[in-house]
Amino acid sequence: MNNITVYQATLKDIPVIQKIAQLTFPVTYRDIITPEQNNFMMEMMYSTESLTRQMTEDHHTYLIACLDGKPVGYVSVQPLTEKEGELDVVELQKIYVLPDCQGKHLGQFLFEEAEKFIRKIHPSPCIMELHVNRHNKALGFYEHQGMRKVRQGDYPIGHDFFMNDYIMGKELS
Repeated sequence: MNNITVYQATLKDIPVIQKIAQLTFPVTYRDIITPEQNNFMMEMMYSTESLTRQMTEDHHTYLIACLDGKPVGYVSVQPLTEKEGELDVVELQKIYVLPDCQGKHLGQFLFEEAEKFIRKIHPSPCIMELHVNRHNKALGFYEHQGMRKVRQGDYPIGHDFFMNDYIMGKELS
């Protein structure tokens, strides 16, 4: 039986996150975005400088999943600014599993670990949100996890590129 574990990443784990991203992100988006946008987004989100900023300034927490001791996926969560009169929002920023490890319930494991972590850092009710490309096959996965579409938009990310996303949400209590 496969042994799945998870640990909270530190700055020393940036190369692990980058390696998983390099193997997963292009495969996930090859039929959705151009190679140029893929390259731009990889640099924007996964350069050492970007990951360091995310982890030290932007309050992202990365959880890394290991299968039989080998890192095979990660999830990142980020508390967002509290909105007056609304429930707090914690964003599930990223969740990726190596292509050759998909179908082994690792995505569900990471999703559940993200929910546990959010409940730990935010014990009062809150909303977990995430952006998912409107053409990403993971949309069904998120719906299966109890998320629902709450809005959509085309979000400029620079260099005339856009993220064409649904924003999905789930109330956590």
